[in-house]
Amino acid sequence: MAARILYGKDFAAKIKEDARLEAEKILKATGVMPGLAVVIAGHDPASEVYVRNKHKACGELGIFSLAVELPETATKEELLARIDDLNRDDRIHGILVQLPLPKGLAAAESEILNRIDPVKDVDGFHPVNVGRLSVGEASLVPCTPAGCVRMLELAEIPIDGARAVIIGRSNIVGKPMMNLLLQRNATVTVCHSHTKDLAAITREADILVAAVGKPGFVTADMVKPGATVIDVGINRIAPKKLVGDVDFEAVSEVAGAITPVPGGVGLLTIAMLMQNTVTAARLQAGAKK
Repeated sequence: MAARILYGKDFAAKIKEDARLEAEKILKATGVMPGLAVVIAGHDPASEVYVRNKHKACGELGIFSLAVELPETATKEELLARIDDLNRDDRIHGILVQLPLPKGLAAAESEILNRIDPVKDVDGFHPVNVGRLSVGEASLVPCTPAGCVRMLELAEIPIDGARAVIIGRSNIVGKPMMNLLLQRNATVTVCHSHTKDLAAITREADILVAAVGKPGFVTADMVKPGATVIDVGINRIAPKKLVGDVDFEAVSEVAGAITPVPGGVGLLTIAMLMQNTVTAARLQAGAKK
């Protein structure tokens, strides 16, 4: 029996609508319009598309949007100065630095991201927010794992008591996904390149998350019948062909539910960015009362 396909657009629409309604309430109650600033250095074509998509989403949801564009030759000091300006700007409640950075700035990525005020860190990458998430305190959470968990909730896929396995231990997906699932009472195993007998572990998962960046890495024999499979991978294998980390055709014959690539998790990421921006605006407005 073929798996239920978890299309990202259906869940992203609900997340965005919730964000729109909350932004509207904030504006009526405080006169504050939530604001997002996206900082982009250089002219990476993929990054420019992402920035346009974020600007479009802001316009649809009643969120003020500002694009801060710097040249490829921008220095670290120039970029940090712009972030400092945005930290002080009361119109801006969320700040995002578009990655990847140009080669001249890549080595300073951590310093640049850590310069963002934690209350405006809508990517959830600042060590303060990472720490809050790890100890179960309210925080701004990385958008992709937050979107995946929200999708599970909206799809009414049980998390409490489920056995969850995450393949990949990145700071962007694997580790925050682990904490979010733990907070919802899943039993979580995180696998990585040094994990022995990987398939034996993944076959125990009720919820399997693939985030390794390898096309078709998860095969049907690695999946428990009826499991929910979340494919976070986006791999370009031809100029116009994207695939995930999961062998979609084969695994969809075994899984109970599965996200496609494209059309799955990627759409949730921008939706959660909008939600994080609105959440940050609400928290900042409350702090000024």
